[in-house]
Amino acid sequence: MGSPQNVLFIVTDQLRADCVFGDLAQHIDLPNLRALMADAVTFQRHYSVVNPCGPSRASLLTGQYSMNHRSVRNGTPLRHDTANIATEMRKSGYTPMLFGYTDTSQDPRAFHENDPALRTYEHHMNGFQEVVEMRFEMSYPWRSHLIEQGYDFDSYSSVYHPVSPTGDAPKINDPALYRAKDSDTAFLTDRFLATMPSYKATDWFAHLTYIRPHPPLVAPAPYNNMYDPAQIPMPTRLDDPADEVANHPFFGAALANKTLAGNVVGFPDLTATDENTQTLRALYFGLITEVDLHIGRVIDFLKKTGQYEDTLIVVTADHGEMLGDRHSWGKFTVHDAAYHTPLIIRQPGNGVRAGSVVTEPVETIDITPTILDWVGQDIPNSMDGRSLLPLLQGEVPQDWRTYTFSEFDFSEPEAPTVWEQALGTGPSDSSLSVLREARFTLVEFAADLPPILYDHDAAGEAVNVASQPEYQADLNRLTRLMLRHRMKNMDHTLSLYSITNEGPRLKQRHEMP
Repeated sequence: MGSPQNVLFIVTDQLRADCVFGDLAQHIDLPNLRALMADAVTFQRHYSVVNPCGPSRASLLTGQYSMNHRSVRNGTPLRHDTANIATEMRKSGYTPMLFGYTDTSQDPRAFHENDPALRTYEHHMNGFQEVVEMRFEMSYPWRSHLIEQGYDFDSYSSVYHPVSPTGDAPKINDPALYRAKDSDTAFLTDRFLATMPSYKATDWFAHLTYIRPHPPLVAPAPYNNMYDPAQIPMPTRLDDPADEVANHPFFGAALANKTLAGNVVGFPDLTATDENTQTLRALYFGLITEVDLHIGRVIDFLKKTGQYEDTLIVVTADHGEMLGDRHSWGKFTVHDAAYHTPLIIRQPGNGVRAGSVVTEPVETIDITPTILDWVGQDIPNSMDGRSLLPLLQGEVPQDWRTYTFSEFDFSEPEAPTVWEQALGTGPSDSSLSVLREARFTLVEFAADLPPILYDHDAAGEAVNVASQPEYQADLNRLTRLMLRHRMKNMDHTLSLYSITNEGPRLKQRHEMP
């Protein structure tokens, strides 16, 4: 047996890239992530291929575009036989340990209708061993911990209410009812660190998933007021929200879907003043710094136990967060901030590339193939992503992509969404695709709606230039490029098998010229 090959795959929730590297990063204290970046390779143009949480993690862990796995919404089942990182790592002898959640809605064909797996969209993905349940809407172990520590709360939702230290009416940036040592982030890290010491003697794979900085935006002291709202940048936006809405019919419903008040618990009448906006942005920054502290604890554990040099470390996020940009919150939109996420990979034995930055466009679906490639496991043809190992070595394959591709389904079968009501669409045409080049971003809709085209060498996302005559050639070129992308990436699960007189023959997709 060779030297140990461990994999630590850390995913944060709703962390936008420019908070780690970019314009906002200089305003956030991130000593541990920055130290890791100095010892790793950072991918600056890394994008989620789909939003929101459930679909994004389905793509992240299966290596498939949403158009192929079709788990397109939180609560939409993922086919039970879809290859994923856990099923494939098992083929290499790993027990895929899950500390946290994958937000996977199970296939009702594979479970009895009374099975609890069909009562939550937050079930764990097939193949994983759920070591610690830490699901956003469940989190029973953490709740039990809070009760054991003497915290008093009427309901789970009240855990997310800020509490005034003076007994007055709470403010949105008052601290959480729990101390920092008992937060969800601290608890999950504690459980991880308590579990892993005995695994030193074997190769291991751990998927560690932090809920933060996902809303509700409430933080324990000192993170609740760590950053001065007056000292951080204002959102990137037009002065009047109506001017944003005027860019395309999609945006009226987008702004109505997720308001500023929806980011906190207990303040239903909170208005979108600059003061409130900046206060919530400061809370978001504080939660990122809290996550950074605990990622640092995990890295320290690897170093102290002599496992750092044997462990592939991947740190990323499932998707981004608008954070008030374009007068929008959350991730239910088309803008870069909702899809652009950090990706940091430290590969053992790659010290010569420490601190390097990759500027080629990469996607969340590339991470699972990269991990499989590193441990020597074949990449299934179902996976649309490609291994990043060449880019980690500083080599750019001649046929590497020049753009990224993302999708968003804005329907809901049980009750029409605000988009369906406003746009007159249904479940089959309430979707969009986004293609991003260095200069242009194209958004196309399944419904008969006009496209969106942004020119980042001009006004960027402030102005939709799709109808301007001088951009028609670019619009046509990008539309054809998007069509070809979809055609080339149709599901390859079985398409490269041939049934012959000698039995089935298989051509490996990623070895094709």
